Amino acid sequence: MADPKGFLKVPRETPTRRPVPLRLMDWREVYEEFPDDRLERQASRCMDCGIPFCHQGCPLGNLIPEWNNLVYRGDWREAIERLHATNNFPEFTGTLCPAPCEAACVLAINSDAVTIKQVELQIIDHAFKEGWVAPQPPATKTGKKVAVIGSGPAGLAAAQQLTRVGHDVVVYERADRIGGLLRYGIPEFKMEKNRLDRRLEQMRAEGTHFCASVTSVPTSPLTSCGRTTTPWCSPVGPPRGGTCRRRAARSRACTRRWSTCRGPTTCSRATSTPRRSRRRARTS
Repeated sequence: MADPKGFLKVPRETPTRRPVPLRLMDWREVYEEFPDDRLERQASRCMDCGIPFCHQGCPLGNLIPEWNNLVYRGDWREAIERLHATNNFPEFTGTLCPAPCEAACVLAINSDAVTIKQVELQIIDHAFKEGWVAPQPPATKTGKKVAVIGSGPAGLAAAQQLTRVGHDVVVYERADRIGGLLRYGIPEFKMEKNRLDRRLEQMRAEGTHFCASVTSVPTSPLTSCGRTTTPWCSPVGPPRGGTCRRRAARSRACTRRWSTCRGPTTCSRATSTPRRSRRRARTS
C-alpha cells in the first residue's frame, strides 16, 4: 500500500486555476499543471482500505488503490497498465468525470478525499508524454465487419475493443468531424481537443476506420466512406428529404417519407392494406 500514515501527514492539494486575465486570452483548460512530485505525495494519502468503496463509486470499477500505490512509488509505467485495464480513455474521464469515486472515498468520511481524479489524469498525460500509449493492432483478423453508429465516448470505446479483437470496424458519424459529444458538446476550457485527437490517431493506427458526414449507413459491405445516399431503409434513415423505396413481397413500392416509415427491415406502408380498402372492410 501507499504510505500508511500519508493521509495523516499530507493535506489534500488540487491544481490551482490560471489567473482570469490570462484565461481570457485563450481557450485552454482552466487549471495549471500539477508537478509530479506533489502528485506522488497526494497518491500516498490512499489508505488501501480493506473494502475500497471507491471501486463501487466508480462506474468503470477502476483499480484505484493499485495505481495510487504505483504512482506513490514512482512506477508510472505499471500505473498506466493498471489504469488501462478498466478504462479505455482515462484522459476523458480524468477531465470530465464528476468523480463519484472521491465522494465514495473512505477518507472523505471525516477528512478530505484522495485526489483520485487528478492522479488518473496525470497518469495518462505522463504516459503519452513518455510514449507508452502505443497502438495495439490485432495479431489476427476475424474477417467480420462491424459498424459503430456514433463517435462519442461509448462508440469509440466499443470500436477500440472490437478492433483489437480483430474485427474490421468502421465508425460512422453524422457531424463533419469525429468525436461526437467530446468534440462538439464539451468546451475547450473543460477538455482541450488535442486529448481527443491523439487518441484518434492511436485508433487509426490500430486499424479503426472513421467516416464523418454520414447521414445513412450503407447496407453493402463497409468499404465506402463519405456521405452515403443509399435508397434503402437503414438504421438512421436516408438523407433529409429522401424516401424509403424498399419493396415488400407482392406489393408496390413504398414512397412514404422516412419520417413516417417504420423500417428498416419491413416497410409498414408497403405491407399494409390501403386505407380505402380498410374503410370498406369496416363498413361491411
